[in-house]
Amino acid sequence: MKKLAKSGTVFMAALSIFAMGCSKKTATKVESTGTATLDVSYSDIVLGSTGTDVSATIKLLTHRTDMLDSTYSGTTWAKYLAEFNKLYPNIKVEIDGITDYAGTALLRLQDASGKWGDIMMIPAVDAKDLPQYFLSFGTVDEMKKQIRFADQWTNGGNTYGIPSTGNAQGVLYNKKVFAQAGITNVPKTPEEFIAALRLIKEKTDAIPLYTNYAAGWTMGAWDAYIGGTATGDTEYINRVLPHEKNPFANRGDGTHAYAVYKILFDAVSEGLIEDDYTTTDWEGCKGMINRGEIGTMVLGSWAFTQMQGAGPNPDDIGYMSFPITVGGKQYASAGPDYCFGINAKADANQQKASLIFIKWFTEKSGFAYNEGGIPIAASDNKYPPVYAAFDGIEFVPDTPAVAGEEDLMNELNSDSELAINAGGNIKIQEIIEHAYNKDKSFDDIMAEWNEKWSDAQSKNGVSVR
Repeated sequence: MKKLAKSGTVFMAALSIFAMGCSKKTATKVESTGTATLDVSYSDIVLGSTGTDVSATIKLLTHRTDMLDSTYSGTTWAKYLAEFNKLYPNIKVEIDGITDYAGTALLRLQDASGKWGDIMMIPAVDAKDLPQYFLSFGTVDEMKKQIRFADQWTNGGNTYGIPSTGNAQGVLYNKKVFAQAGITNVPKTPEEFIAALRLIKEKTDAIPLYTNYAAGWTMGAWDAYIGGTATGDTEYINRVLPHEKNPFANRGDGTHAYAVYKILFDAVSEGLIEDDYTTTDWEGCKGMINRGEIGTMVLGSWAFTQMQGAGPNPDDIGYMSFPITVGGKQYASAGPDYCFGINAKADANQQKASLIFIKWFTEKSGFAYNEGGIPIAASDNKYPPVYAAFDGIEFVPDTPAVAGEEDLMNELNSDSELAINAGGNIKIQEIIEHAYNKDKSFDDIMAEWNEKWSDAQSKNGVSVR
């Protein structure tokens, strides 16, 4: 799908002042392209005091459909909303859970009326179009004092998205399976990881690496490791990769994108995965790894608590850094999960209610901790136990693109059709297919990706270095 940003037109409307019970002398004006200018910022809201007179029903679009299920092992949406309504009984939140979220959310934004709801987990839109779709929460400098990852969705020095949680990127594993296989140290290189998978296959009945191929979206997780994890460079994804010549080439040292994707190719080609990758079951795999039927799964830290809660053996679930070492040191990419954005075309009352809910969710709900994530509120330093797995390992967040190149990665992703870190699960599924069918070598796949990337760079006039 080509980017939504190319199909939209900027919506302009008359602005009016909507007071939120705070002093205009200290309030920060937050511009909206909808029907109002909110004379308040995120930082002005005092939970339990600000906006207690607000009455509204707001709709939240989310990818977390599992939390709508009353049998979900973690905290459900119903429980979070019940807690929120203790403080704000007159703000009702309707949850619209979407399975194919990345694509469907973009389609919803194409509705010129803007009547998709009030809060959305921001999909892959261009930074230049953020003010068209979403309300600013305040300046980046201001928001950095309030939240982590304030620079994920920015335009003109303003923040348009607040993360639901943060993630570090590693690998789930079953400790008991590792012990049965005789694996005493977690692998730190691709070679050590493949060797560990071989031991699991040889000495246990567990599936060494569960691909989660059939779910589709789970395949995109592999993209998350090619930046900080595989390079140790905070600038790699947004500043180096767009200008890099042949970024998928073999560096010969077990680092960078080539090494990341080759782990998957080698595991499949050696039969170190499930017998039939087309029949994997996302929900079912949670209980499987909990019961010791799966050795490893490549997913972000957000999945840790889900696997723990899926069966009777939570203590058997382990988490380790991704098996790549750069210059003798390991790194872990870290960054925000989906971010909340408020509909710029909603009326002022809906926007106010949405702003209150998002601040409550960030500061009071406990969601980030409950989901095994990095806390978002800047004042919150309570990290879940899973982060003990990263002791001595440096977290590497992605530095934003340089001015003028905010949308360059989107352009390259679209024109190359590789969709790196943007729902590019199809290309990862193709790695599995070719490795399984043995009809294309890994080097040939990487050569094709390099050609696609090079063509996209040429099309966009990118200087290559």
